[in-house]
Amino acid sequence: MKKEISSKPSNFRWTICGLLFIATTINYMDRQVLSLTWKDFIAPEFHWNNNDYGNITALFSIFYAASMLFAGKFVDWMDTKKGFLWAIAIWSVGACLHAFCGIATSGILTGNWFVGFHESKKIIGTVDNISTVISTSVTLFIFARFVLAVGEAGNFPAAIKTTAEYFPKKDRALATSIFNAGATVGALAAPVTIPFIAKSMGWEWAFIIIGALGFVWMGLWVFYYKKPHEHHKVNEHELTYIQQDQDDIPNTDPGTPEKTFSFRECFSYRQTWAFAFGKFMTDGIWWFFLFWTPAYLSSVYKMDSTQSAFPLFVLYMITLFSIIGGWLPKYFVEKKGMNAYTGRMKAMLIFAFFPLLALLAQPLGSITYWLPVLIIGIAGAAHQAWSANIFSTVGDMFPKKAIATITGIGGMAGGIGSFLINKSSGVLFDHAHKAWSTVDGTPLLEKYPQYISERLPDGFFEQLEKSGAVVVDGIDKGYMIIFSVCAIAYLIAWTVMKALVPKYKVIKQ
Repeated sequence: MKKEISSKPSNFRWTICGLLFIATTINYMDRQVLSLTWKDFIAPEFHWNNNDYGNITALFSIFYAASMLFAGKFVDWMDTKKGFLWAIAIWSVGACLHAFCGIATSGILTGNWFVGFHESKKIIGTVDNISTVISTSVTLFIFARFVLAVGEAGNFPAAIKTTAEYFPKKDRALATSIFNAGATVGALAAPVTIPFIAKSMGWEWAFIIIGALGFVWMGLWVFYYKKPHEHHKVNEHELTYIQQDQDDIPNTDPGTPEKTFSFRECFSYRQTWAFAFGKFMTDGIWWFFLFWTPAYLSSVYKMDSTQSAFPLFVLYMITLFSIIGGWLPKYFVEKKGMNAYTGRMKAMLIFAFFPLLALLAQPLGSITYWLPVLIIGIAGAAHQAWSANIFSTVGDMFPKKAIATITGIGGMAGGIGSFLINKSSGVLFDHAHKAWSTVDGTPLLEKYPQYISERLPDGFFEQLEKSGAVVVDGIDKGYMIIFSVCAIAYLIAWTVMKALVPKYKVIKQ
């Protein structure tokens, strides 16, 4: 296609970056609907505890991890446009499926399939066997999360591949930090919309409305996306800027197809293991903050989902400072003369120190809940800044044809790390809730030994407090343990990454 002739370079690459930002925003809003509705709306209906929720989020992480391994390969095979469309279509369907888990539970347990959302809740309330309600509903939500995970796994491989197509290496961390800020904006928008939709219309409509946004985005992607060398809105000046790196000139000769990378070949490079370990150690931290912070404010500070909306909004507003993650390595490259990898690793080391503040979150929470909110916000901003740069290391060291595959491998590692922290968090919090709580100064399980091997009844602590007992919930100790893990994970990750790849080394095609 003939390029538009102009004396000034076009800036269409930023329009594409904006679309990636919107997709990532929708991605994280879909992901967060459950975390903002389960405690106040879903758990009372299905009798869930922390472990049930932990199982769902942990399995989502493992589904996401497995899907990431193949999503990158799928995007490389389908190429960017079709790969991204398939990904967002699948995750939008998965997001909407959550809304029908109540009706499906009613149908499986009582045979009443053709009922509305409100009626299904009443029918489930008549089922005497609570354990079957729990197991059936959890299984159905796990299936919905599976579909969501399969689709969402394609977002970052496709977005990183698009960034490599439209931006030179020196700008990729900035572009990545901008579209990755969609994770923050999605997390920011979620608490000020989703709980209020759930409260006014029912939790089911929160899943449907947010899930439908993905189908709108698909229309925009079809209309706007083409390869930069094929797009009429990218003029010659902008294309020259995009392709300023020697290895960024696309292969247009169908007789000489680009080299592809097998999984075996990818795993033979230390650069792959460095990226994967960094993701394994740190992805779960962000997911913990995303999935468990609403429950943290509920369990420790007794806030419902609408009361916690403003603190969560402030928390995720703070994480918008992660945009510095794209500027800092660019400063090191352009002003200090470092190569892209060295500048990025130096920036990542600086970001790795900020999560240490999480060690103070729980102790300072005794003063006011705003202190842990601010600290988690700072740690979240550091994570997103770190994340933008660790993604960009793939484009620094691998050819474009391998980028989505390597990103998928790293995403798989991150998903495994997320599975471990989400599963262990659910188990730990329920254990702390029982084993480390006291009633009138006596350990709970010493006073009520029947609950050593049984679930606590719904609203058990509230009933004790109404009876005049002094109850001290031990769940805050569980959060302190997890916050400590979050604090040190980034420095461990950086140290191992630097040991594996001490110097900048590009993998040739």
